[in-house]
Amino acid sequence: MTTEPSRLKTLARWVLGVVLVFAGIGHLGRQRIEFRAQVPSWLPIAPDIVVVVSGLMELSLGLALIVAGRRAAPLLGVIVSGFFIVIFPGNIAQFIEGKNAFGLNSDSERFVRLWFQPLLVIWALWSTGGWGWLRHRWGAERPSQ
Repeated sequence: MTTEPSRLKTLARWVLGVVLVFAGIGHLGRQRIEFRAQVPSWLPIAPDIVVVVSGLMELSLGLALIVAGRRAAPLLGVIVSGFFIVIFPGNIAQFIEGKNAFGLNSDSERFVRLWFQPLLVIWALWSTGGWGWLRHRWGAERPSQ
C-alpha cells in the first residue's frame, strides 16, 4: 500500500480548499450579513468581528489546503476539521434561534443543514490523510497495557 495520497484525495483536498476560499471571500463581502445569522446570540463578541475573523481563517485554511505538500496535509486536515467542529455551534444557533440565511428559511431546512457539518469534518480528514495522522498520534500516545 502506498503512502502517497491518491489523485482523488488530492483533488478532494483542493476542492475543499477552493470551497473554503470562496466561503472566506463571502464572509468579507456580499454574504457578510448572511453569515451573521450563524453567530450565536450568546457569544460575547460582536457578530461582525466573528464573521470577519472566521472569514480570514477560512481564506487561510483554504489556501493552505491548496498549496500544502504531502507532509503538511495530514496535520492541516486535522486543523481544518477542528475548525469545522469549532464553528458548528453557529449552525446549531441558527437552527435553535430560527434565523433565516442562505435560503434556510424553515426549521426543517436548518435542521438538515446540521448534518452537513460532520461531512465537512470527514472530508477534511479523508482528503488530507488526517485520519492516519490521528490514528498514529493516538496509537503512539496510548499507555501500554
